[in-house]
Amino acid sequence: MDTHMKHFGILLASAAALALPAAAQVKISPGPDKIGIEINGKPFSDFYVAGKLPSYTYRGKTEEAVVTKPYLWPLRAASGTYITRMWPMEDVSAEASVQKDHPHQRGLWFAHDSVNKLDFWNNESSYTTPNRGKIVFKKLGAVKNGKKEGSLAADFDWTDLKDNVLLHEARVMTFHADPKLRIVDFDITLTAAQPVTFGDSKDGTFGLRLRPDIQEQGGSGHIVNADGLETEKAAWGKPSNWCDYYGTTKEGEALGVAILDNPENPHHPVRWHVRGYGLFAANPFGLAVFTRDKSQNGSMTLAPGQSLRYRYRVIIHSGDVKSADIAQLWQHYTSGK
Repeated sequence: MDTHMKHFGILLASAAALALPAAAQVKISPGPDKIGIEINGKPFSDFYVAGKLPSYTYRGKTEEAVVTKPYLWPLRAASGTYITRMWPMEDVSAEASVQKDHPHQRGLWFAHDSVNKLDFWNNESSYTTPNRGKIVFKKLGAVKNGKKEGSLAADFDWTDLKDNVLLHEARVMTFHADPKLRIVDFDITLTAAQPVTFGDSKDGTFGLRLRPDIQEQGGSGHIVNADGLETEKAAWGKPSNWCDYYGTTKEGEALGVAILDNPENPHHPVRWHVRGYGLFAANPFGLAVFTRDKSQNGSMTLAPGQSLRYRYRVIIHSGDVKSADIAQLWQHYTSGK
């Protein structure tokens, strides 16, 4: 090849490379039962929507499992360190000495324990209680990869054990490509297929389960809400714009997670079902159960076709609530940033 043709070939290759789109910083990879999410070239989480799950040992018995409500697991910080408990999906050495409890608390989920008195929260497939509900995957909607953010949409039905539909759920999750934080926005709309009442009860609704070494009870964890209330004793059941749960792993990494309650959510500011053993949940239906005042009522009823919309932002950060400046990140969220 002469010099002219060689230079032309190099220019042509360079032009072709420039024409290619920039690599997506948020990459979403759908599969039949779970959807993988990658941020800045690192695994972030998997969204489990259907199918069989790994078996696990609970109270000396091996239990088989299937997906009974969708969940993200595990959640990871920008460093790659996981923040959600690994069990019952995996047994890891870091959790070997920790008592196993609440196998239905997998990763991050959205459910409630009293929907027409059906329990969609404590609904592990190995449980035998007759009033369990299940959240059934119907279809995957738009999946968008992007340089700054990516998103996925999915539809679910909330049913009883005989497949009678109570609610239709339309969900969109948006994942942001921040270099230091992991930020996920949730937009969930529930539409009644029949008359539906969400009961004033404790186990709800937008929840996650933290790894043991950063929980308050037996770990290094700290619970702080937007009003400065600290510890489970002070913050449990109290309304607040946001709540943060942070600690230090056994390996010495300080990290935490904040949940921000959108100001337009029904019953904002939400009350927090946040526990020292690592449960961290925003419960918009709990009122009497938290205040212990039976004259109050946080239940909500929908007629067929009526909807409720809930939006939350989850921020996984390094450091503590102050160094992560969650108060300022709340201002960004409410201003639409």
